[in-house]
Amino acid sequence: MNITLSVDERIAEQARKAALAMGKSLNQAVRDYLEQLAGSAQTESELQAFEQSALNTPGRLDGWTFDREEANRRA
Repeated sequence: MNITLSVDERIAEQARKAALAMGKSLNQAVRDYLEQLAGSAQTESELQAFEQSALNTPGRLDGWTFDREEANRRA
């Protein structure tokens, strides 16, 4: 997919120099950034789904509670 961006010429030139310093073209730097941005959104979505699942899952302790005396009892 081709995307057309409108950017101030001075910003584009500085970005081109920064990309060149990274050994990339400005086009490649923008592609890399968009891939990172898309991946970040997906990761955030996956983390939210996991958190919601964890919050909605009942515990599996079958009524067990921590007992300090039992924990410190010697065999």
